[in-house]
Amino acid sequence: MPWVYDPHSGGITIPERIKDSIKSRILAYANEHYAGKFTTLDIRFRKQFCYISAFKEPRISEIYVPPDISESREAYIDRIRKTPIQLCRLRHFTADRWSVAFFSYGKMKYEPCYFQNGTFEGIPEEGFEVGAMNLEGW
Repeated sequence: MPWVYDPHSGGITIPERIKDSIKSRILAYANEHYAGKFTTLDIRFRKQFCYISAFKEPRISEIYVPPDISESREAYIDRIRKTPIQLCRLRHFTADRWSVAFFSYGKMKYEPCYFQNGTFEGIPEEGFEVGAMNLEGW
């Protein structure tokens, strides 16, 4: 059977020496293009993956009462404020060659996808752009 390249499997463990640089690049891009859409980003690395999550200030009506009466309105808002919005998972191959999977809340898992340029590979900033669509619906 011939070898077939799959950008959504494998990958190379992200070297410690580039993690800070990758995180800085993603944060700079997010702050330039999505300022005000999130309060903070959580960028985590595990083996060949870079996971990006966002936190937002909840939009809750002044008269909204949480459905669970045992939780105060303030506790509910605090819980929502601390709940991450999973944006995407980047898979590392080289410093500027990554694949991306967005987080599907319908399936509750990461789904492989294309970058917006129509290819399976891109840079971390382009990967964030794919995941940023999850910021819009929250």
